Amino acid sequence: MSNQSKPVYLKLRDMIAAAIIDGRYAEGEMLPSVRALAAEQGANPLTVAKAYQQFQNDGLVEVQRGVGMYVVSGAADRLRQSEREAFLSEEWPEIRARMDRLGVSARELLAEA
Repeated sequence: MSNQSKPVYLKLRDMIAAAIIDGRYAEGEMLPSVRALAAEQGANPLTVAKAYQQFQNDGLVEVQRGVGMYVVSGAADRLRQSEREAFLSEEWPEIRARMDRLGVSARELLAEA
């Protein structure tokens, strides 16, 4: 699924996942409030809440009532692994097929890097 056709909450989910993997939202750290992230991203707070709910359902964040939502220990590694698996099974085959169609080799890509 291309990023343009993804629902907004999944785009937010991908952005938050990347921030956790990159350490911008470190393990043990509080995530921005739903309202703060919605304002920052120009999104509906309900959409942000839906993205956060998915992280909570997956056990990657925990809620402390009245305080906020925290990234749990091990979340970055778990996310990195699941994102890697999704890339290899869903995105890479499409990229590889496009490379084949265009006659782009892996050697060529590495030379460009």
